[in-house]
Amino acid sequence: MRLIPREEKFYDLFEELAEKIDEGARLFLDMLNNYDSFEPRLVKLKEIEHEADIITHRTYEKMHKTFLTPMDREDIYALVNKMDSILDMTEASAIRMSLYKIKAPAPELIEQAKLLNEATKRVKTIVHGLRDMKNAPLILENCVEINTIENAGDSILRTTMAKLFEQEKDPFELIKWKEIFERFEEALDVCEDVSNIVEGIVLKNG
Repeated sequence: MRLIPREEKFYDLFEELAEKIDEGARLFLDMLNNYDSFEPRLVKLKEIEHEADIITHRTYEKMHKTFLTPMDREDIYALVNKMDSILDMTEASAIRMSLYKIKAPAPELIEQAKLLNEATKRVKTIVHGLRDMKNAPLILENCVEINTIENAGDSILRTTMAKLFEQEKDPFELIKWKEIFERFEEALDVCEDVSNIVEGIVLKNG
């Protein structure tokens, strides 16, 4: 038996952050599907991102004040840092759409947003699973699925970039859309980063 028990509150913070990520991804997809209300709902997306930042910093503070953490400190830092980055990239894409006065979302961006929704649901699953290493098979299965989703996002990005450079005659429009697509693809990339970190935690502690 441990003389000093490990602090389990970290799992609550991980799960809170995962919920915010999923909420932000769902909101962004809904904003694209109901584009007439994009601007007013961007305020809500910013609020969600700010709430995620607060959870992230609370986790950092707790990590520095806790003697025994439930996993290695570098894993805690990497996990919450990457999780927070998913929302950062989602918000950054939405802000650029607003700044660039995009008149309508590209169908390919909606497809990417659907992929992000699926990825964040699975991020939520693997993060909730960390409380008990008996969940290792479920966690690892979902990690594989997240990697598959990210590969699908890469495929959409490659096809979209090729189409943009072939068809878009206005260089300013090309630059705008290239930045939006690449920034949003980073959100999917970071989902894969989270998956890899969680997989490492499971293999290390399982």
